[in-house]
Amino acid sequence: MPVIKNTVEQADFNAQVSLPYNLRAHDFHLAMQDVYDFFFDVNQLLEAKGLERLDDMLRPAIMSGLLSDMLTASLAKHSRSLTVNEYFNGHPDLVVKGRYPKNSVKSGSDGVEIKSTRKSGGAVDMHGARPQWLCVFVYDVDLETEPATDRRPMTFTEVYLGQVALTDFRRNERGDLGTRTATLHAAGLQKFRENWVYRLAPT
Repeated sequence: MPVIKNTVEQADFNAQVSLPYNLRAHDFHLAMQDVYDFFFDVNQLLEAKGLERLDDMLRPAIMSGLLSDMLTASLAKHSRSLTVNEYFNGHPDLVVKGRYPKNSVKSGSDGVEIKSTRKSGGAVDMHGARPQWLCVFVYDVDLETEPATDRRPMTFTEVYLGQVALTDFRRNERGDLGTRTATLHAAGLQKFRENWVYRLAPT
């Protein structure tokens, strides 16, 4: 079966969404389509060689990291005011152009942090709680359809972007070998989800 190419539909965007830093819904449209095009091109090459799709090869944590990096780079390309934070593992992922020396900051306040997850609703674990503009892309990967050549392509289902405060988080205790993380609590998530950017219409 030929590899299926995904397409982002304008009708699935929230026309009333409020976006910071001169971001536009069209920036998100283009960023997600860039990712879809990349997966289509790569999976075509893999299928021609009789190999698994990229979607099937990558473990969930690696997939989420890859998508977050790709979306960060693509949003920076299309955005009028934001660029990639040049500080390795710096926060946030996208910073206001020219706000920090060489667009590099270990921990800044002016910009947007980008996350991706398979969890519907956009709940993600973070290394620490902090006030920030947070953007979460929710995606779905079909790992069940058989034969595997009939599987649906990776699909973005939800996108949220909201300003969160320290009081919106709960801390997650971990064991001796784990790292303590923070997640938006129920009320924080409810507030965060109100400013949704994109929701895939049911088919």
